Amino acid sequence: MMITVPVGVILIFAWICPSSSLYFHIGETEKKCFIEEIPDETMVIGKYRTQLWDKHSNSFLPATPGLGMHVEIKDPDTKIILSRQYGSDGRFTFTSHTPGEHQICLHSNSTRMALFAGGKLRVHLDIQVGEHTNNYPEIAAKDKLTELQLRVRQLLDQVEQIQKEQNYQRYREERFRMTSESTNQRVLWWSITQTLILIVTGIWQMKHLKSFFEAKKLV
Repeated sequence: MMITVPVGVILIFAWICPSSSLYFHIGETEKKCFIEEIPDETMVIGKYRTQLWDKHSNSFLPATPGLGMHVEIKDPDTKIILSRQYGSDGRFTFTSHTPGEHQICLHSNSTRMALFAGGKLRVHLDIQVGEHTNNYPEIAAKDKLTELQLRVRQLLDQVEQIQKEQNYQRYREERFRMTSESTNQRVLWWSITQTLILIVTGIWQMKHLKSFFEAKKLV
């Protein structure tokens, strides 16, 4: 069973309520997917940690090392760009090369673990896109940047990300315009076809009635 959730809505909620952690529950054979709209050439970093339901303590406890998660990423063309098995806690990274909706799916390897059979798993997930993937304190220490230089670096990264978002919005508008034009053209041709059918049918009915009246010597 697969459940698809727009991750953008969840991330917005998590940003508004920073004290609330983003997590979801999955069963033994359940697969959960999230959809993220990402511009092209944008880095995405996902971090997760898992907790296993403990019947004795009636709470979620850190998962055992043997429990892993399989992460699969698909681009807007449904092409798999990442498919890998990770541990109970993991970090995955990928770069988008096609703008649009990317599907991020996770499921556990619970079928190989008797401990988790029939149990419930809680997964805490954090997805960072674009300039949010940069570790600026580490960059400042590595490049020996001053506070002002680091701030300028952050602003440049933000401007670059904004430009990518604008390009992606233009791409979406262009696709929408092409779809609208294609739909309008099909509607136009369908209307013309209907009109021609009505004209041909009318002419045929007139000829048929004329032949009928002539046969009955009414004309």
